[in-house]
Amino acid sequence: MEEMKRIKREVDTIILDRILPSSGEREEIDLLYRMMRDYPQRPAKGIRPFLCVTTCRAMGGEEKKALLTAACIELFQHWVLIHDDIEDGSELRRGMPTLHKKYNMSLALNAGDALHARMWGALLDNEELLGEKLSISIMREFSKMVNKTTEGQHMELSWIASNRWDITESDYMDMCVRKTSWYTVIGPCRMGAMIAGAPEKTLSELEAMGKKLGVGFQIQDDALNLTADKSLYGKESSDDILEGKRTLIMIKLLGSASQQEKEKIASIMSKSREEKTAEDVDYIISMVKRYNAIEYARNLARSLVVEALKTMENIGWTGDKEYVSMLKELSLFMVERKW
Repeated sequence: MEEMKRIKREVDTIILDRILPSSGEREEIDLLYRMMRDYPQRPAKGIRPFLCVTTCRAMGGEEKKALLTAACIELFQHWVLIHDDIEDGSELRRGMPTLHKKYNMSLALNAGDALHARMWGALLDNEELLGEKLSISIMREFSKMVNKTTEGQHMELSWIASNRWDITESDYMDMCVRKTSWYTVIGPCRMGAMIAGAPEKTLSELEAMGKKLGVGFQIQDDALNLTADKSLYGKESSDDILEGKRTLIMIKLLGSASQQEKEKIASIMSKSREEKTAEDVDYIISMVKRYNAIEYARNLARSLVVEALKTMENIGWTGDKEYVSMLKELSLFMVERKW
């Protein structure tokens, strides 16, 4: 955890001191820059930049060569969350009002777009650090990561928009690999390894590992949404129920409940956020507990991490084994964390 915090401080310094402007010459532009710096200044774990830098070190690469890429991965997280909060109608992010609640939706959308543009601009600065060929390869990898993430986000949003409740565990896994695994684990690990000069075989093995680890991370996030202390979790309790999300927990619940219960669950979950009552949320939570849906999901998350660790054991690490150990420890943290 101390190493993760240290790397987070390093990338935050790059983001706030080198990438993002601190003030504008006009009042309106000054507000834009303050909004762009809002999410980056809120407390966060920094898992993604940690994975990028630590994978680079575990493959024998230099930390200084990976830090800018890691900072851009963190910047990606910030603008994606601004858009995600708008799409989901979320009210809290990291313990504070979401950007669109703090200001308004139009301004928040524009701030997210501005962060997106700054991210690509910052990646261009890798050319001096990594050389033209590798920096372009990193940008291609970044583009793939962004595309995979938006595919997964679209899958989830479209299920809600079309009011589909025939989602299978396989559908959920596919969505999570695209939405979560690629930008949380696969992309950061592959880019860190690329910077260290790892061969294509290693990149493929990291992708296989990252798919499982990312899905496990998302399942634990779904569970925390219903069980975590809000002061630690930083988001609204039961937000996934309010948003009508098709999580593994809901899929398990619908697969276990009686027909009458299924109809009531689907009816409640299909309501808009504004229409759902406290009694509706309490009913869904009571059914989740009755059918042990959270424990089922967490057990699957743990088994995915075990599989990911097995894949990790077979990767040809060429750097300091201390960093490989850190990656293993983080893998366990991702499904046992309380926040």
